[in-house]
Amino acid sequence: MNIFITGASSGIGLALATAYAKHYQPQATIGLLGRNTNALTKLAQQLQQQYEANCSIYTADVRQPALVKAAADDFMQQCGIPNIVIAAAGVSRGTLTEYGEDIPAFQAVMDINVMGMVHTFSPFIQAMKQTTSDTQHLVGIASVAGIRGLPGAGAYSASKSAVISYLESLRVEMKSYDIHVTTIAPGYIKTPMTDINQYKMPFLMDVDQFAEKSIKAIARKKTYTVIPWQMGWVAKILRLMPDCLYDKLASDAPQKERTDWDWL
Repeated sequence: MNIFITGASSGIGLALATAYAKHYQPQATIGLLGRNTNALTKLAQQLQQQYEANCSIYTADVRQPALVKAAADDFMQQCGIPNIVIAAAGVSRGTLTEYGEDIPAFQAVMDINVMGMVHTFSPFIQAMKQTTSDTQHLVGIASVAGIRGLPGAGAYSASKSAVISYLESLRVEMKSYDIHVTTIAPGYIKTPMTDINQYKMPFLMDVDQFAEKSIKAIARKKTYTVIPWQMGWVAKILRLMPDCLYDKLASDAPQKERTDWDWL
């Protein structure tokens, strides 16, 4: 099983890499792309020692398409066309439109969460089209935050809403080539990105449990899934809720802090 994962340095990407190495031991070949070389090296060593996984690491920012393409090309040359490509790189930060200093944060969140996904999938599609099997799979990590705009998180909500629509378009485009596309929309998952939240997170799920449920959904070739399932019902209710009611409820919702991050 050949798998290529972005955002593998931490959080969801790291947990997915570990889950695949465990489930397909000792036959997993995994490309790990992220920005933290030390974290990637440590993960690769761990997966090799525990599960005999064959890991290739690539240090790159998904905002740089040339670097992502070079990593994809190297992985395909060394390991073959991946069965599964997972775009898990993503960031979140509190943003408010009235603050001009937040504009770079808006840009960074959109570039990483949306264009980073495009940069991840693009180098693999032509090669996947040329295969004769129907095992090729593109997986994008969206968010329940993309269902309705969350106050104080305009950049993140907008980016994940765009991801959901983008993946839907891609799914239809890839259908005739037998390339499957899965959208996974997490609720609150315990990762370094949510650890900074200072408010209660309903149905908070451990990241390893999330990874296990995700690979099962991918194996079933689900087109769209929300994890955990309780947040799926929340998402459905939010989608159908009249604007006047949503505005009243959301106006009292806690907001993510506008913190300074080094990814800008």
